[in-house]
Amino acid sequence: MKYGYIRVSSVTQNIDRQLNEMIELGLNKNQIFIDKESGKNFERENYQKLKETLKEGDLLIIKSIDRLGRNYDMIIEEWKDIVNNKNADIMVIDMPLLDTRTENKNLVGKFISDIVLQVLSFVAENERDLIKKRQAEGIRIAKLKGKQLGRPKTQLTENFNSICNKYRKKEISLADALKSLYMSKSTFYRYYNNF
Repeated sequence: MKYGYIRVSSVTQNIDRQLNEMIELGLNKNQIFIDKESGKNFERENYQKLKETLKEGDLLIIKSIDRLGRNYDMIIEEWKDIVNNKNADIMVIDMPLLDTRTENKNLVGKFISDIVLQVLSFVAENERDLIKKRQAEGIRIAKLKGKQLGRPKTQLTENFNSICNKYRKKEISLADALKSLYMSKSTFYRYYNNF
């Protein structure tokens, strides 16, 4: 039996490109497992269902090696578990050398497949680390330039002090204070407690 696995990092990302390639390879939607969450570990609901479903002789199709995950050691371990323990095959669409089916089971094919897998797993993890470093560097530079990061600070209206005084004296309700100031309850209390 053939199965496909699709992963994107968040619910807002599009799966169409991966899904179309799986369908072109003859898979139907009942054979495709989809997760919309980070690849930082393998504790993904549909990935776990896929692993329970895989049996000896099955074929797992993935678009690229980083769809499995981003951690080098974990990808290698997971690959070996599927191929060696479950005796299932894996085919990576974007990297034809990563195909464990019969034609690659000779010693040279297996050797090449293992080397390519290790290189690509290393690259996937390294790329993730580089993204994090670039992001941190960008944040550091933005802060040095005095740029405001995150949510903009709430601008207090001119009547904030008088509304707080009225609320403190119980002249107005919390609902009226929030309505007058156009604030949420948590924002109001954050400033009110420092008032």
